[in-house]
Amino acid sequence: MGDTGPTGPVMDRDEVDRALARLGAEHEAVETSLLALQDHAGRRLLEGADLTGVTAVRWAAAEASITLLWAYFDAYSGALRTAREVRSRRRWSSREDLAELTELLRGEAVTVAGSAAATAHAPTLDGGPGRLSERYSLAALVDRMNQLYATSLDMVVAADAVWSALPARIDLLAAELQRTRKLAHSVGVRPGEHPSGDDLERITRSLTRLREQVVSDPLAFWQPAEGSSAPGGGRPDTTVYDREARALEEVRREIDAVLAVRQDAEQRIVRLRDVLSRADRTLAEARTARGEVLAKIAATEVPVVGGPPIVLQEQLAAAAEYRRHAQWHRLSPLLESLEEKAEDELLRARESLTAVTAPLAVRAELRGRLDAYKAKMARLGYAEDPELSEKYERARRMLWSAPCDLRVAEQAVLRYQHAAAELLGSARRVPGQGGPVDRTGPGA
Repeated sequence: MGDTGPTGPVMDRDEVDRALARLGAEHEAVETSLLALQDHAGRRLLEGADLTGVTAVRWAAAEASITLLWAYFDAYSGALRTAREVRSRRRWSSREDLAELTELLRGEAVTVAGSAAATAHAPTLDGGPGRLSERYSLAALVDRMNQLYATSLDMVVAADAVWSALPARIDLLAAELQRTRKLAHSVGVRPGEHPSGDDLERITRSLTRLREQVVSDPLAFWQPAEGSSAPGGGRPDTTVYDREARALEEVRREIDAVLAVRQDAEQRIVRLRDVLSRADRTLAEARTARGEVLAKIAATEVPVVGGPPIVLQEQLAAAAEYRRHAQWHRLSPLLESLEEKAEDELLRARESLTAVTAPLAVRAELRGRLDAYKAKMARLGYAEDPELSEKYERARRMLWSAPCDLRVAEQAVLRYQHAAAELLGSARRVPGQGGPVDRTGPGA
């Protein structure tokens, strides 16, 4: 067993050489990472930005960490340089050299004198308050530098990702917003006069405020990835941007609707006039039919027919006035409302005509049924049957006289049908008597 010291067994020459090689490789890797961090575009932007909010707080800590990182790296470089110098004194290191190298390579032989500003903001290895000097082993110092580098890089990468993603998208959306504002103004969609004009003003203010916040406090718009420990793991939070983009899309659709109204307003107004005119003619027909029904049909309820809707005519006149004065933003919602109401009005008029003429339809159905049964009975040879003829004439007089009592007339038709059915039934029971056998039944 070799000699031992405070740091454990004294290393032999091979162990020293392997440790120096490993520490040299780590030194190069750390230096490369620090230089990359120093040249990172996000770090340069953070240095020159007027930061606020959470970004300002975290950048102050990151700056202190980066300053401390370089202090650690300088101390690490000095300790490694000293160890190399001791190893290079002689080809075969003496026992005293090996003991010294063991202390340098394994012991807490590195003293770091940090500035008060750096240690005030950067956390220490044990999580305690910052100190003006700290002692580390080379391995512990590498771990410490890796920790500080990871937290600093995470902050820099996150800020850079937000700055790379959001401001450019906000600018593109703002340019689209300006084009939409000009188009909206050309069709009369202005703040205070149309809801979409007010929406455009609100979106403009929101985007201006959003861009200012993103530039000054990018980390307020960063969503870290859950469960990820990699520096920069996460994505920019585009919630506000997405909301305003959707709002602008809604406004654009409204503007498109207004433009469509400007293009085909005349045709739509002509169609509206035609629909309302048909509704008026249908109501007039229903009123005429109601008088006819009241004169020809007795003992029945005939619904009252309403007059044409004056309000719709007034709104149609207002629509024509809006078109005449190119008030497209007012015309657009009015036409949409009028088109729906006009179709409803035409449907109401048709339903009114159907309801009014329902008694005439019932009378026509009874007349048709009576004549169909008479034709059938004549075909079967019962046209001259006295009882059947008497029932037919009674039903016919009721149906072809005015006013016609539909309930009484229907009973007369049913009596004729029953008489016909009884006559046919008796003929089946006595073949050859009272007329030919009917094999089709009364409903044939």
